[in-house]
Amino acid sequence: MNQDNDPREVLARIAALVKSSMEDGDEDRGKSVHSSHDHDHDDASCTECGDQDQGCVVKSLPQRLLVKAALAARTINPVNAPSLAPLAAVSSSLQIADPLQIAVLTSKYWGPQLRRLTVSFMESTPSDLKARILSHMNAWQACCGISFVLTAGVGDVRISRQPGGYWSYLGTDVRLIPKNRQTMNLAGFTMSTSESEYKRVVRHETGHTLGFPHEHMRKAIVARIDPAKAYAWFLSRYGWNKATVDAQVLTPLGEASLMATPPDQTSIMCYQLPAAITKDNKPISGGVDINATDCRFAGTIYPKAGRAIVGEDAKEPSDVQTAQSDEWPESEDVEFFV
Repeated sequence: MNQDNDPREVLARIAALVKSSMEDGDEDRGKSVHSSHDHDHDDASCTECGDQDQGCVVKSLPQRLLVKAALAARTINPVNAPSLAPLAAVSSSLQIADPLQIAVLTSKYWGPQLRRLTVSFMESTPSDLKARILSHMNAWQACCGISFVLTAGVGDVRISRQPGGYWSYLGTDVRLIPKNRQTMNLAGFTMSTSESEYKRVVRHETGHTLGFPHEHMRKAIVARIDPAKAYAWFLSRYGWNKATVDAQVLTPLGEASLMATPPDQTSIMCYQLPAAITKDNKPISGGVDINATDCRFAGTIYPKAGRAIVGEDAKEPSDVQTAQSDEWPESEDVEFFV
């Protein structure tokens, strides 16, 4: 068997990339990838972008929590457990002894129950801005059985508008984030931010909270990217090193672990990527809003009709929390309860 196709080697490389990506730190992982404009970003001197040129990364938990997060995801929704049968079929001698290797194959979906996830804000935030952000988060509710509601306490989803770009933790991972830290960052969002940015960014980050990974990391889309061009472009554009590009752009998701539709470059979960890094010299267009395929998929895994609602009713939140960085001491780790 070609070693490159050995599932054990593949799993080991994925686990190594996860570790390497986290060790690279926030400065690399929090920088932008796609634009808020409808144009290609081959020109690094673009004067329209400025501080608006912010993309998204999916934040990873500290490595010590990856296995715990996988167990939490599987407790919340048993379907999250990865199917190792396809890998075993490739190699009858396959034995995966490292729980980290299983953890990186575990999905983060919330399960089929109707569910309310509560939302609070880390900084003092005007009520009209809270309502506007929440309305875009709930654009997904038109498609599926999960809704977002403001809470008087500390939310399941905690939003900060501090510097640091746009990012979110993935799905059930939010349950493992200390309560005094944000689970989503919407840097600089105000009532003056354009409606198109609200659709592109808030709905995208909410997709991550629902457990949807980046669509551009589907195998068919990754195959279009020229690694050498990507390394050079991301280094010159954002200062990303090779390990960060590998983890955020070039490592395809394991299709066997996804409950997914065919790859869709117009999905709200897909980055806009320039023609400068693709093999066919055509850009990956990226999504600017929830499209029909996104909506159907969300409705399939989170059906509107079904069981009793899980979650709490909500009131207006208090603004007493303090935004902090992503890393935290082990003493702050959250004890998980369903």
